[in-house]
Amino acid sequence: MGVVVVDLVPGGGPAGAARVGGADAAAWTGVAIDVLRATSTLTRALGHGAAGVVPLAEPAAAIAYRAAHPGALACGERGGRIVPGFDCGNSPFEFPPERVAGRTLAFASTNGSRAMLAVAGCGRRVLAAFVNASAVVRTLAAAPRVHVVCAGKEGAFALEDAACAGWIVRGLLAAGATAGNAAARLAAAIAPGDAAGVRALVEGCEHARTLVALGPEAAADVAWCATLDALDQVHGF
Repeated sequence: MGVVVVDLVPGGGPAGAARVGGADAAAWTGVAIDVLRATSTLTRALGHGAAGVVPLAEPAAAIAYRAAHPGALACGERGGRIVPGFDCGNSPFEFPPERVAGRTLAFASTNGSRAMLAVAGCGRRVLAAFVNASAVVRTLAAAPRVHVVCAGKEGAFALEDAACAGWIVRGLLAAGATAGNAAARLAAAIAPGDAAGVRALVEGCEHARTLVALGPEAAADVAWCATLDALDQVHGF
């Protein structure tokens, strides 16, 4: 029987971080969640043929990676907007097949990169969001140890990420897993019950309101990221 633990912010829970350290790390599957927008966007980009994702903490590191790896794209955002000099931002609509197929994405976003880096020590790492939540549950149903990390927002709790983690935890519990920490149980308790609930929660959260204020393109991003199971695919990184 498997166990699932949750960190509600990167590095925010000893039950998560401690259990994936040292020689034990390879036994865990790490799940990075940033509903608005990194893991939603990157799941779509990889589905469009991107060769892979390299998460990086700072924009300068993405620029340096691109310089050292011809063909790579520097991607990500600061303050919700594309970083000057980057090839792509953090919108799911900026990564069409003709732009990303066969290319590695050097990705540095405000929040999502932190979640991805937080599970770097796990033996397997996957991207999750509401747009592929059911596929993630199916893929991980037999995983013995799952460590879910929520990106949060600038180091603080983000409702949409915790609720998505809860959706996944609830699915894994139904498949026979056990909740390994209090954060996993809390997340499962606040997860919405259906697609309409997912949309209401995501579109109503504080982070969504911040993005919508940036303009209609960001508002379209929020609407797509609020779509439960828009994609039936799971990608590693």
